[in-house]
Formats: sequence, structure tokens, C-alpha cells
Amino acid sequence: MRNEDATGGFILTASHNPAGPDGDFGIKFNTAGGGQASARLTEAITERTRAIDRYLIATGVPEIDLDRPSASFIGDMRIDSVDAVAQYADKMETLFDFDAIRDAVKDGMCVRFDAMNAVTGPYASEILVRRLGLPELTVMRGTPREDFGGRHADPNPHEAHELRSLAYGEHPPDLLAASDGDGDRNMILGPHTIVSPCDSLAVLAANATRVPGYRDGLVAVARSMPTSHAIDRVAAKLGIPCVETPSGWRYFASLLEAGRISLCGEESFGTSSNHCREKDGLWAVLFWLNLLAVTGRSVPELLAAHWAEYGRTFFLRHDFRIPDAAAAQAVIAGLRDALPDLVGRQLAGRTVVAADDFAYDDPVDGMRSERQGLRLILESDARIVFRLSGTDTAGATLRVYIEDHTDDPARFNEDAMVALAPFAEAARDLARITQLTGLESPTSMV
Repeated sequence: MRNEDATGGFILTASHNPAGPDGDFGIKFNTAGGGQASARLTEAITERTRAIDRYLIATGVPEIDLDRPSASFIGDMRIDSVDAVAQYADKMETLFDFDAIRDAVKDGMCVRFDAMNAVTGPYASEILVRRLGLPELTVMRGTPREDFGGRHADPNPHEAHELRSLAYGEHPPDLLAASDGDGDRNMILGPHTIVSPCDSLAVLAANATRVPGYRDGLVAVARSMPTSHAIDRVAAKLGIPCVETPSGWRYFASLLEAGRISLCGEESFGTSSNHCREKDGLWAVLFWLNLLAVTGRSVPELLAAHWAEYGRTFFLRHDFRIPDAAAAQAVIAGLRDALPDLVGRQLAGRTVVAADDFAYDDPVDGMRSERQGLRLILESDARIVFRLSGTDTAGATLRVYIEDHTDDPARFNEDAMVALAPFAEAARDLARITQLTGLESPTSMV
């Protein structure tokens, strides 16, 4: 959209869900800047749809060639088919040091990228194989399929279990990564290491000036409210603002379009920068590749160096998939009513120092978004957040986000599940999740 100076664009995507008549179906509208429509514009469009009283269908439309760059016509209207893969690859060459990565590849750097039979397969093959010189076996499941090959195209340790097996195998690759159905999410792994999305965002921000596209530094960064405070510590050291937004990429898009931030991300495996206005999975992979190449450090070494400088922020997300949406709403309603009485209470041995229902005033368009998640701030930089997912088509998913920070090097390699277990139990008891939903444990953990 940005390269073609488009007024806007419609994106046909089911994200990482299988699409079609028996699957998910999505139409998204992105504005001229390439980002998601703002809340104000979305509301205006919704209101306009209520006034539609008829629609027209064109007949006799010729078939449009989408397999190669070309121009076609429907009457006087010209339709251009463009090579998005080439445009994207060219853009990545301006942001990252491809020569340094090629040298690292020649020195034996090994990479595995799981395209999950989704849209990034052709992009990864063009960049990783043809432009950077990695072998063809680098790209796993690189052919896009309508049903993602019968798998769920969501980059997480469960769905990309082949990558996890390779990462914890006898001779693991230097970098392992995956991207999702529509190419916006990413998962990063290294030898015997799974990188938390929160840590990934913080590492990229802390090392941004090592990469050509960000050599002049960052204006500011942003994270979604449930995302851990790991990047806040980086921003504080860099002396730049860190904006806390509600979940939903459109809030980042607004800030990016206005030039207010340079880098942003969320705990749900989404990261990007001001090179575009959307999450960009392959961009994050290339950023990590660039860091490996120019620092000579491994993924575990980069993480260790980061924790040594900033401390470690443990983070987990527990998802409770609740078939009865009313039961999920009851959990949130009960917690919301209890908020005024929670300050000063002990949870997992820590005192609650603040409790609120997060609200956000967009500095660009002035829109206020309320009831974006319930936050419990505990002493010593621990936090518990409760919110309902906005992506369910039936039932509801209650998400519980838990974090705690330590500056003790003896704890840096502690398992996050172990470190956060007392907080997880306290959160479950406080919200009466088992009592109200019947679930005794999370449906999934990230």
C-alpha cells in the first residue's frame, strides 16, 4: 500500500486460523499509511453500513491475472498485480546488513525457519535462500496451503513442535524461528532456548543501533498493556518514552503513523517498527539474524547479556478457554467489583500497591478506550493482569498475565513456570476461576 501510494487496502485474511466456508473469514481495511483503521474510522464505517439500502454487482468481469506483475482492465478501471515478495525483500535490504549476514552464513551459521504452510513461505525462500545464501532446507513447510497443511498456523512451542525438537536436539541450529498464517507473528528460538516475546522486544530495542535501519536510535517504543515491563527498563536507560497501549495493533499503527514511536510489540508474538504499520514476523527474524551476525553471540548469549544489564523479567500468559461466555464475564465482573478493596492485600507474599481497570487516551486522535484489562501491581515489580480475548467467535478466553522481576543473577536461568507458580495460584484463587468456570488449570500456557 505504501509503495503503490494506495488510498487504502482491503486485506483478506483469517490470520492464523484455517479459512474458508467451514473455517474463519476476515476482511480488514488498512489506511493509506498501511496500518489498521483507527477506532474512530472503524466506528464511522460501522455506522455507515447501517444506512446501506442496496448494493450493485458487476457482471461479465474478465479473469484477473494474479500470478505475475501485470495490468488488467475492467471497463475503464485499471488493475495492477504487483510482486509483493520482491517489494518486501528490497525493503528488508535497506533495514538490515545483508552482507554481514551472508558472511555469517559462509562461516557456518545455521538457520531453520518454519513458514507453517502459510504466507511467509515465498518471502522466506526469496530472502533467506536466494538473497542470503542459506540452503533450501532452511525453510520448513514453505508452500502456502489453504488449510495450512491441516495444522494450526500459530507460532508457539506447541504448534511449531518440530522447531522445538531441533532447538533442544544434539546439534541445534544457531537460530530457529516461525511465523504465522498471515505473516505478522513470530517466535524466536536458539540452542536450548525459547525466547519470550517480551524478552525479544526488549533485546531488539536495546540493540537497535547495531542494525542499519535504526542506527540513528529510537524516538520512542511502545508495548501493549499485558506485555511485560522488560522493554520499559530498556527505554528508561535509553532515555526515551515507552507508551503503554491496550491490546490491538491499531493503537500502535496510530502512533507509528504519527511518528511518535520507532519500535513496538506485544506478548502475543507480535513485533514491528516504523518501516510499516503492521506486525511483521519475518522482519523480527531478520533483526535477530542481523544481531547474531554483527555481535558474534548466540541467542542464549544475547539473552544472558541482556539480563546481566537489565535484570530478568519472568513472564507467563495463562489462557482459560471458557465455552460459556457468561461465565467468563462473571469472572471479570467479580474482579472489577473487588478492585477497590485489593490495595494493601497480600498475594503470593507480595502487597498489592495498585489495582485498576486500564483505560487509554490515544494521543493522536484523542479517542478514549476504557475497560481494557484489570491490573494488579504488586510490590517488587510483580504484576497480574486479567482480560478477555477479543478474538473468539464463540465462548470466551480469559487471559491471565503474570510477571515478576529479579536482579539476582542466581535466578536468571530459573524456569518461568516455577518462578511464577505462586502468583499463578494466587490469581486463580482471587478470580475464583475454578468456582465460576469449572476449569482447574489453564487450557494453554504461553
